[in-house]
Amino acid sequence: MAIEAGSQAPDFELKNQHGELVKLSDFRGEKNVVLLFYPFAFTGVCTGELCALRDELPKFVNGDVQLLAVSNDSPFTLRIFAEQEGLEYPLLSDFWPHGEISRAYGVFDEQKGCAVRGTFVIDKEGVVRWTVINALSEARDLNEYVKALEQL
Repeated sequence: MAIEAGSQAPDFELKNQHGELVKLSDFRGEKNVVLLFYPFAFTGVCTGELCALRDELPKFVNGDVQLLAVSNDSPFTLRIFAEQEGLEYPLLSDFWPHGEISRAYGVFDEQKGCAVRGTFVIDKEGVVRWTVINALSEARDLNEYVKALEQL
């Protein structure tokens, strides 16, 4: 069961595509966070979604908002993926222990061994304010994230 709006967002510390540690709590009191889980790098729908975010990046990475994208890929895979697609925002690796953070947010598909398409908008106090969960094959609507952010 996915974390619901009104819940405290579970804190985490994951490596990004450059091997640097990123903690959700580092943004507390500073920025709202769009936390996006996606199944795997280099897959069609995921690449489309992440490139769409890249193309609209000022809406999702600015003085008030930080985008964090999480998959169960290794940091090495994420680095090549980011370089190939020109993704300059943090791609976080929930590789080991495999899917630990995806499970904490209730978006890990045990049968497929990956995160489903879960998105959580988290306010500056660390509270989940909006969520959407899409099927693995179903891309998300970025305009919905923008609307959720505007209401914070």
